Amino acid sequence: MKRFLQWWKGQPVLGISLLAALVSMCFVPPDAGYLSYCNRAVLIQLFCLMLTVAGLRSIGVFEQVTQNLLKRAGTVRRVGMFLVQLCFFSAMLVTNDVALLTFVPLTLLLFQEIGDEKSRIWVIVLETAAANLGSMMTPVGNPQNLYLYAAYQLHTADFFRTMLPAGVLSWLILLGLSFLLPKTPCAGKPVETASSAIPKKPAAVYLLLFLACLLTVFRVLPDWLCLLLTAVLVFLCDKKLFAQADYCLLGTFVCFFVFVGNIARVDVIRDFFAGVMQGRELWVSAALSQCISNVPAAVMLSGFTENANALLLGVNLGGLGTPIASLASLISYQFYSKAVHSRPGKYLGIFSAVNFGMLAILLAVGWLQLRSF
Repeated sequence: MKRFLQWWKGQPVLGISLLAALVSMCFVPPDAGYLSYCNRAVLIQLFCLMLTVAGLRSIGVFEQVTQNLLKRAGTVRRVGMFLVQLCFFSAMLVTNDVALLTFVPLTLLLFQEIGDEKSRIWVIVLETAAANLGSMMTPVGNPQNLYLYAAYQLHTADFFRTMLPAGVLSWLILLGLSFLLPKTPCAGKPVETASSAIPKKPAAVYLLLFLACLLTVFRVLPDWLCLLLTAVLVFLCDKKLFAQADYCLLGTFVCFFVFVGNIARVDVIRDFFAGVMQGRELWVSAALSQCISNVPAAVMLSGFTENANALLLGVNLGGLGTPIASLASLISYQFYSKAVHSRPGKYLGIFSAVNFGMLAILLAVGWLQLRSF
């Protein structure tokens, strides 16, 4: 029981999704219909993307890019701007959690030398928002986009037409907030990590696989071919990468597929959710994301509405707000709370002010945007 509670504490969303799936199975016993629940394409795309990005990280691609960009930074404001922009644009391709796993530890290291605690908190909060908002602008930026893009068979033009206005506005807001950082010289120089030349052959392989992932998401390559290529080439290059995939996230998707599939077969529940969602997709999805995070909210609510644009916008903007609205936000908090001289209470205060402020603005603009469709 102690081990189970420790596991539950470490993976609360997976635990909740598993419990939800098991409860739903009491109402709809397992049968042949279960085979149609899981979206195979989403699971394959997510798994292949995980392995590919892990490969790129393992050979130091992100660290090299970061250090090259930081060489010209000389003030606290410029360092912060560099890091926030890196999180925003890199998250479009490597997902929000990978962006934060890469840049938040570097931020903590840099500001340990700079010695400005207020700016350290401000930069990490903005990095977190930037990763969540930048990732919403592409189908591969986060798991909910991968899922919704495949589940609704969205056209690429429709996706960008929905997400681009919110993305551009969020970038402008983040840029403006970055100017609140002090324009003072860094007390210490940006820390140089030990760097070595990136191995060309593995880099070429991982970049090829990343291209294959993109082509699969955009339905140019079949998902089975992407899985085969990824599995074989990763095994040949570095089979240890298989251990770095987030299998808990994949398990969460499977559990929610089962839960949503089952409750959609219960007439009373299906009618209730369909009625609540009708015309309120943006608000309901953003609100639910605050409680269970935006990935499971996207999977759960997709079974009760055909309004893909409103749901897509709602769960992505819903990643702002509470620390659990996007699981990537917890990555930043965990890193910061374990750092020397951390002040978790102040961090959460600034985090909440920035996130809920941006959420209110972007939801209002998103509502006006959807009305014009």
